[in-house]
Formats: sequence, structure tokens, C-alpha cells
Amino acid sequence: MKQIKAIIRPEKLSDVRSALEELDCYKGITMTEVLGQGNQKGIVRSWRGEKYEIDLIPKVCIELVVRDEDVNRIKDTIIKNAQTGEVGDGKIFVINIDEVIRIRTGEEGLSAL
Repeated sequence: MKQIKAIIRPEKLSDVRSALEELDCYKGITMTEVLGQGNQKGIVRSWRGEKYEIDLIPKVCIELVVRDEDVNRIKDTIIKNAQTGEVGDGKIFVINIDEVIRIRTGEEGLSAL
């Protein structure tokens, strides 16, 4: 099992989520609003003639735990639907999951997904 963690632009969330639902290869998803910075380092905005810098950019973090054989399809789907070609499109992390336990039933492993 793997955890896929994707940090994407908030305006791309609807596209990514719709595309992931069409794949039908995961049982649950977690989405969190986050702030951060990567290579972009921040943006400069102007308000009433004054310039100010925002160094922590709003993003959305999507997390899924999936079977190993579904990882590439999910990664490709996220990239296709989140990519704008601009700096700040985000990142995808794939993390090994050793164990999953469903608290309600005590099920473990793939059946707990």
C-alpha cells in the first residue's frame, strides 16, 4: 500500500477531484487547506498602490492510501488535471504504508481501506 500526498493549487481541486472519482480506485480521501512555499518563494501583490509580499501561498493537500498497482494511474491523473505549466503547480509524494487498521471493525491491511 502507498500513501499519495499531492499539494496542488486550490483552483485545480475541482478538476483533480472529479478526475480521481472517475478512476474509482480508492475508498477514502482527505483534503486539507495548507500554506507553504517551494521554488516559487512567494508572490508580490499590490493593494491601494502599496506592494506587499505573501511568502506562504495557499494550497490544497490531497491524501489517499491506495493499492500499489493503482499508484501510477492516480499520479498521472493528478498531474494531468493539476498542471498549468506555471511555477507553483505543486508536488506529489508517494509514501510506503506498512499497516492500516480500520478502528470500527479492527480489519487490517487492504480490507481496511
